[in-house]
Amino acid sequence: MKPTLLFVAGARALPFSVNMAEAVLAQTAARGIRTIVTTTAPVLAATPSIVAAADEASVVGYTDPRENAEWARRRVAAGERIAAVFALLEMAQVAAAETAAAIGVPGNPPEVIRRIRTKDACRTALAAAGFAQPAVRLCANAADAEDFMRDAPGPWIVKPRDAMGSIGVSLVSSAADLPAALALLPDAGTFLIEEFVPGTEFSIEGIFLDGQPHFLAVTTKEKTSPPLFVETAHAVPADLPEPQREEVEEVVSAALLTLGLRVGAFHVEFWLTPGGVVLGEVHGRLGGDWLYLMLEYAIPGLEVFGLVIDDMLGLPRAPGPPRPTRGAAMRFLTPPPGTLVAVEGWDEVRAHPAVLHAELLISHGAEIPLVHSSRDRAAVIVTGAETSTRAREIAEELALSVRFVTAADGAGPGGSAS
Repeated sequence: MKPTLLFVAGARALPFSVNMAEAVLAQTAARGIRTIVTTTAPVLAATPSIVAAADEASVVGYTDPRENAEWARRRVAAGERIAAVFALLEMAQVAAAETAAAIGVPGNPPEVIRRIRTKDACRTALAAAGFAQPAVRLCANAADAEDFMRDAPGPWIVKPRDAMGSIGVSLVSSAADLPAALALLPDAGTFLIEEFVPGTEFSIEGIFLDGQPHFLAVTTKEKTSPPLFVETAHAVPADLPEPQREEVEEVVSAALLTLGLRVGAFHVEFWLTPGGVVLGEVHGRLGGDWLYLMLEYAIPGLEVFGLVIDDMLGLPRAPGPPRPTRGAAMRFLTPPPGTLVAVEGWDEVRAHPAVLHAELLISHGAEIPLVHSSRDRAAVIVTGAETSTRAREIAEELALSVRFVTAADGAGPGGSAS
């Protein structure tokens, strides 16, 4: 009987997420491994290509981790040889960890995943271990936040305790800014306030092999101007001096092992400051958007999901992933608000030989929104070239060549991040 990979939650009904899941399934199938996708009925209905690519798809929820764990335990008891459990989605990481623990296959301890998904708990654990961290407080209301602001130097960041995609993240410079910041939060529950870190922000991507972190690339980031921090561009590999990259890898490696992560992929955000590396959020998964595509272009021959699966199953593989030999970039287009009536220059973008992927994220007749989160970006262009610098230049040139024509005045270049 073939070993089975249990793919918890599958993909979100978004092109980049579906594309990632298709890559997971293709790289798994190439290894002769059976796949079962478990997720909710609406997601299965919205992602037919995932259902078609998997050997089996079953309706099993993942917001309650026990549901997936119990389902897997029953399948194993009935004779299914589930040898590995994997999840792409942030919100499915706890369910995957609980399921792996329940059936005794490789995985990160559930308590470790719960800790890194709870942003303040992760910060507290890292700070206690001696890693540089911004001070943070869990708040129930504005008064709690004001107390923190009196004790910690500003400015400050207000953010949800458990969210993604820059939703609800904003900068506050005084108590007068708090009402607007709280209004951006996705719900009225508890939230976080933390010290603002003024350094340049990056992320680092990697996988675990034999329990040790192996690094694929450092990613540069660009974001909208404060008070919001929506990501508008990425490039890999970052152009860092070798000693600085080694310092980053040393700090991140120690942090991951201190937190207790040992299996799968990771995506760790950090700042480079005059005082050194300051760690941001830690994720036990690969970065989203089209980052996996950029990595697999920058490192020819890389099958990032396949390497994770090889490690989980103890399959033969090379000693470790190679370093990037090319560069890739991703540019999000954020045109001014208005009712979209046409997009000029898009066909030329898609035909450009350096374009790895180009996608409009808004349809004609829709309202182009103000950019408050990653959901508000209008289009994405992913490029590949001999270096990340050149890939970024091409992405910027192409973004500026696109014109989003609105009903109001037909003005505004697509590359603007305003």
